[in-house]
Amino acid sequence: MAITTIPGQQADIRLWTRAEDVEPIAMRQLHNIAALPWVVKHVAVMPDVHYGKGATVGSVIAMRDAVSPAAVGVDIGCGMSAVRTSLRAADLPDDLRRLRAGIEKAVPVGFGMHRGDVAFRAGDADSDKAGWDRFWARFEDLTPAVRGQSERALMQMGSLGGGNHFIEVCLDEQDAVWLMLHSGSRGIGNILAQHHMEVARGLQHNQALPDPDLAVFLAHTPQMQAYRHDLYWAQEYARRNRAVMMRLVYDVVRKQFPRVKFDEAISCHHNYVAEETHFGEEVLVTRKGAIRAGHGDMGIIPGSMGTGSYIVRGLGNPESFCSASHGAGRRMSRNAARKRFTAEDLAEQTQGVECRKDSGVVDEIPGAYKNINEVIANQKDLVEVVAKLRQVVCVKG
Repeated sequence: MAITTIPGQQADIRLWTRAEDVEPIAMRQLHNIAALPWVVKHVAVMPDVHYGKGATVGSVIAMRDAVSPAAVGVDIGCGMSAVRTSLRAADLPDDLRRLRAGIEKAVPVGFGMHRGDVAFRAGDADSDKAGWDRFWARFEDLTPAVRGQSERALMQMGSLGGGNHFIEVCLDEQDAVWLMLHSGSRGIGNILAQHHMEVARGLQHNQALPDPDLAVFLAHTPQMQAYRHDLYWAQEYARRNRAVMMRLVYDVVRKQFPRVKFDEAISCHHNYVAEETHFGEEVLVTRKGAIRAGHGDMGIIPGSMGTGSYIVRGLGNPESFCSASHGAGRRMSRNAARKRFTAEDLAEQTQGVECRKDSGVVDEIPGAYKNINEVIANQKDLVEVVAKLRQVVCVKG
């Protein structure tokens, strides 16, 4: 579709969706972002755009010598991993409850955590004890605000969390079986984010901003240095968290299918900051609900818990800062979904998927999300589709 450009105070807003499809409250957020003096070129808005805490979900913000911790959000490094297996649809049993139960037993969900350290295991081909030790040693250098949280962070490594996080078994259009999961930096990322957001709000240069949630850290300041140190550590925690979970899911699948083989995993963040060069300038790019889609980059764009997902390859479109959407995007808030839908609606909309169908996850009902096929169609200039998946098992917190 044609890109829609809306003039902003300091930078334009470029939309990969129709302006009338953006909630007014989200559009106000976008105008507030575009008013920041550090924004470079324009704010790129993905087709899954919707209102978010701090900054708009589905926004890509390139800043010169500045970064907003609230624009990144509290789930630092949240993202996706997906792996194609050697299994075929015909290999799966008709009743998938045992497979779902095995995953739920192996991977803690919701507020759950492990009872021990599962970050590595001697004998695993992908084990890296030295790398883990170096990573974990850096915990002592994080902000004192997380002092005393190391044991909890260790036990949460390899756990799912709640909300829209999930683990799925999927089939592609050639009936190959895929494993896919969505999670981030768990409680430790939340604490780090909340601390730095509070620090940023108190800085003098942020007092006149149109939205206090968009408070920024500036380059060459101790506050920026501290945030970037903690941010990059949390992003690595999130990546490792997904890798450990995927390994645990491998174990479950191997137990039921001993001869299974797994392809190389695809992994991507969609709430994070990266140092990149765009339009000839070195910038700090914040993707809040967006994936990197540089030329050839593999990415994952999931739908909801009953509508399928896409594996994509980036086209490297410079106008989107080499980005694409991170999913279908919500079309109504969680509270609105709970008021509108029932557990019976959820059961109807997730027919054929082995998953929770109770009132506790009604806010994740497919009807609360945008149409994933339309979202993909709106970004044909950003990504090409490699595989379309449909879930047959979905585990949620």
